[in-house]
Amino acid sequence: MTSYCDYVRVHPEDVYNRLYHDSQYGFPLSQDHLLFERFMFEVNQAGLSWITILKKADNFRRAYEHFDIDKIASYGPRDVTRLLSDAGIIRNRLKINAALENAKRIQSLRSEFGTFKNWLDVHSSLTLDEWTKLFKRTFVFTGGEIVREFLVSTGYLPGAHDEDCAVYKTVAVLHPAWMRKL
Repeated sequence: MTSYCDYVRVHPEDVYNRLYHDSQYGFPLSQDHLLFERFMFEVNQAGLSWITILKKADNFRRAYEHFDIDKIASYGPRDVTRLLSDAGIIRNRLKINAALENAKRIQSLRSEFGTFKNWLDVHSSLTLDEWTKLFKRTFVFTGGEIVREFLVSTGYLPGAHDEDCAVYKTVAVLHPAWMRKL
């Protein structure tokens, strides 16, 4: 029998989490809109279960125009009203406003670093505590768990998979720092 992380073993019938675990969790992302999407998924997950976000992921992509940072940064009151009335996403004003504000802040980072990914890469040697402080200074609606899950889920920090998980080595080869642990 193939070994998997405890989370998959605890939820064996959960197709959404299994697919996410096997094909996305811990895998690196290189495109800014995908990094922003994952960041906003983590923000929206706060206080909710991850399965809620996974089930609504396509609705989020549609509502937020595939997380196009420049489009979201230019959203105005009509867009906020539209998002607040969209039953397919999390209709929380604070989380919606965080998407708009964080898009603007990523635009600002891009003016200095070229891309959101470059900004993340420049800071890749930080500890979780240092990352959390940096995110709290840079973005809105962030906390330790949001930052940790964003960084683990995108491979900036190890921990997405147990070492005996069938997916661990697949993900680890994509992260040179992880490979030093193998």
